[in-house]
Amino acid sequence: MTRPTAELYDGYDQVRAEIDARPPDRRDHAGQTRRRIDAFHPRRLALAVAEIVVETPTTKTFRMRRPDGGDLPPFLAGQYVTLFADGTTRPFAISSGPGTLDRYDLTVRRVPGGRISNLLLDTLKVGDTLTSTGPMGTFHHNPLFHGEDVVFLAGGSGVAPAMSMIRDITGQGLARRLHLIYGSRSSDDVIFAAELAAVTGAHRNIRVDHVVQDPAPGWTGRTGLIDSAAIAALAGPLGGRMVYVCGPQALYPHALQQLTRLRHPRRRTRFEANGAPARPQDQPHWPRDLPPEEEVTVTVRGTAFRTPRGRPLLDALEDNGVRPESACRSGECSLCRVRVLKGEVHSAEEARLRMADHASGHVHSCVAYPLTDVELDL
Repeated sequence: MTRPTAELYDGYDQVRAEIDARPPDRRDHAGQTRRRIDAFHPRRLALAVAEIVVETPTTKTFRMRRPDGGDLPPFLAGQYVTLFADGTTRPFAISSGPGTLDRYDLTVRRVPGGRISNLLLDTLKVGDTLTSTGPMGTFHHNPLFHGEDVVFLAGGSGVAPAMSMIRDITGQGLARRLHLIYGSRSSDDVIFAAELAAVTGAHRNIRVDHVVQDPAPGWTGRTGLIDSAAIAALAGPLGGRMVYVCGPQALYPHALQQLTRLRHPRRRTRFEANGAPARPQDQPHWPRDLPPEEEVTVTVRGTAFRTPRGRPLLDALEDNGVRPESACRSGECSLCRVRVLKGEVHSAEEARLRMADHASGHVHSCVAYPLTDVELDL
C-alpha cells in the first residue's frame, strides 16, 4: 500500500522504481511463523521413553526423548509438561536442566490412589510413547524479581523442579545461591540423594539440608517436619530472599503458616500449583449446608449426568466422555475454562480467575465444584 503523501517526498520515483524491480517475495511467511511457534510452543509433543531410572523404592525418572532424536522445545527450570493418559491429563515437573534439550526427565513418585502416577510406574516401559503438551508454568526463577539468593522448601517429589533449578545453576555456572530444605518421609526414600550430596560437595553456592519424618537407625540429620524452627535453624534469617515451595498438597498451608510465624512476607513466597483441593468443603466460602457427597446434575452439550458436589467439574466431565483442554489441573493455566450458564459453582481458592471471568460466568473447571444443578458451555 502506498501512502497518499509518498509522492511528495524527494526521490520517490527512484525508490518506487527500485521496489518495482525487486523479485516478488513468494515466501510463506505465515507458514514460517507457524513452524517457529510450533517449535518453541507446541500444543502437543510425542515423547518416547528412552530410559527408566529407579531413584528410590517409590520413585522412577522417565527419560523422554523425541522419537526422531531431535531437540525438544526449550523450557525454564521449574516448568512442567502435561501428559495425556487413560482419558485424562496430569502435569509433571521436568527434573532435568534446561541446558540439555535432547530429553525431558520426568520424576514420578507413587502416591496412594494416584491414578496416573501409579499407572506410569506400573506399566510404562522403554520404547513406549506418550503425548504431552509443550513446557509451561510460572514456577521458575525470575532474576529481576526473585534475586540471586533463594530458598526452596520441597517435600517428596516436589524436589523435581528444585533439581532442575540446581542443574541449571551448576550446568551454566551461574552465581545464584540456592538452599534446598528437603523433607522426606523416610531416609531410604530421598530422591536424588547421591546427586544432591555430590552437587553440594562441588558447588559452594548450593546447599542441601534434609529433614526426615521416620529416620532409619543411624540417621544423624534433622528429623520431624519442615517447621519454623527448622527453617530458622537451617536457612537463618530469610530477609528479602525468595522462598519456593513444592510438594504434596498438605505442605502448602503448613509452609505458609511456618513462614508467617517467621514474618516472611507472602509476596516473597512462591507456591507451585499442585492439584485441586481434596476437601473443598474445608474452604471458608463453601456453603456449610451443602454436603459435598450429595449429587447434582451437570448438563453440557445436550448431555446430562450426576456427580458429587465435592468432585471437580473437570474430573466429572472427563468421566462422562467430555474432555476440555487442560494442563495444570490446579486453577492456574486457565485452559480448562468453562462458562456456567445456569446454577451455582464453588471456585476453590486456588483458582486464578480474572475479573472478566467473574463478569462472564467463566470458571476453571479443574478447581470448580457444582453446588447446584448446573448447565455449562464449553
